[in-house]
Amino acid sequence: MWIFFTIAVAISLATYLKSDNFSLLDNILNTTDLVLALSVTIAIYLWGDHTSRFSRFDKGCLVAVVVILLFWFVTRNHVVTHTLTQGILVIAYFPVVSRLWKTRENSESFLIWIAMAVTPAISLLSSKGTLATIYSVRAIVCILVLLMLMLRVEYLSRKHSDLVGSA
Repeated sequence: MWIFFTIAVAISLATYLKSDNFSLLDNILNTTDLVLALSVTIAIYLWGDHTSRFSRFDKGCLVAVVVILLFWFVTRNHVVTHTLTQGILVIAYFPVVSRLWKTRENSESFLIWIAMAVTPAISLLSSKGTLATIYSVRAIVCILVLLMLMLRVEYLSRKHSDLVGSA
């Protein structure tokens, strides 16, 4: 997952930079996301579990990223490519969403995800251009959905505990 996430974030940043005369600091969230995703990918490669294989979902996302990249090379349409890439970045949240929907125990940190929601909100203050705004808003919406699902898991877990405790 982190490989295609890194590629998608890189495409997003590249299309942003090519769309106008922007610098890396003009879309600081996308820039720092690339550093984070690349760092995690390298760490997993160096120290992670090498026995895991690409799932069908991972392969599908990787194919979608490659198709978007090819579309960009052929059309040079930065805006459409950037928007399609945001769709891939939304899809990257699906495994976490699925796990949170199915589970009764929240393994995610509220503190980290709240900080991750605040970061793109703050980046909106310094970002330049529509594509940077799209990137930040996409991140905010995706993270808020995860936070709501985390609250749902906590609610259902407490409700289940109350039912078991009163029985």
